[in-house]
Amino acid sequence: MGSFFLFLVGFGMTVTGSVTIIAYFNFLPAGLTWADYFIFIAGRLECYFFPLGLLLLLISLRHFNIEK
Repeated sequence: MGSFFLFLVGFGMTVTGSVTIIAYFNFLPAGLTWADYFIFIAGRLECYFFPLGLLLLLISLRHFNIEK
């Protein structure tokens, strides 16, 4: 039950982070360079949800495989 909850939390965090990163792509046509873009998203807390969510997903999937 705990690994399923961890999976759902990881999935939600991954979706939130990826949607935010994609939404910030709108700054590129406004004149930001790719370097400025990466510096900008590196400073945003909600963009860190994507790698953290992926980590939680991988941990929960590994736990599912060990149980079986």
